[in-house]
Amino acid sequence: MSGVYGKCFDPTGALHGIPTYPWKLAPDGLATRRQLRTLGLRPGGQPVAAQVMRINRRTGGPRVAYLYRLDLALPVRPMTSRKWGALALAVHARRTCPACQITYSYCLSTRHGICGLCLAAEEQRTAA
Repeated sequence: MSGVYGKCFDPTGALHGIPTYPWKLAPDGLATRRQLRTLGLRPGGQPVAAQVMRINRRTGGPRVAYLYRLDLALPVRPMTSRKWGALALAVHARRTCPACQITYSYCLSTRHGICGLCLAAEEQRTAA
């Protein structure tokens, strides 16, 4: 058993506190949050059942993904009309420039908070 594999293989949970498996070698019946979502499920308040781990080559530290039991997962709550409305308002706010009130077809950068035209005009004002 290689050193890296040995660090990531702890099915009893003695070393890490919860059962730990190497990347892509988790037993059947366990899934990550993203895998649950693709199945139309959510963890539903259950505790973490296990984790998959791999050693990051750049930093040397571990990368971890938590696993949940499929038999305890609950179906995803459906979107209501009020949730859709709130989501539409939030997206509209991200696409509207607060300086000129123009709504664009893309979300504005959060770095500057304004559109490119207003940013260029502001830079010219500060340069003059």
